[in-house]
Amino acid sequence: MFTVGPNELMAILIIAFLLFGASKLPELARSLGRSMGEFKKAQREAEIELMEFEKNLREGKYSEIEKRSKLEKIARDLGIDPAGKSDDELLEEINKMLPKAEKAEP
Repeated sequence: MFTVGPNELMAILIIAFLLFGASKLPELARSLGRSMGEFKKAQREAEIELMEFEKNLREGKYSEIEKRSKLEKIARDLGIDPAGKSDDELLEEINKMLPKAEKAEP
C-alpha cells in the first residue's frame, strides 16, 4: 500500500496552499473534517445495526425474507451492491467493510 511520509505530506500541503490560497485552507479542512465525521458516524451505525441483526438472527426472530431484506439494507448502507449475491456472499462483504464488528454467521 502507498504510505504518505513527511516529504509527500509537505508537497501535498504546498500544492494545496498554491491551489486554494491561505484563506480557503481552513474552510477546506473543516469540510474534510465534517465529511470524515459523517462517514465514521454512518460506519458506527452500520456496525450497531449488523450486531443487532446477528443477535436477532441467532435468536430466530427473522424469517428468510426478513433476513434477506435486512442483509440487503445493511449492504446498501455500506455501498455494497447486493444484486446477484447469496446471503453468505453478502455477509462476507459486510464483514470486510466492518472489520471491528463481530463476524457474522449465516
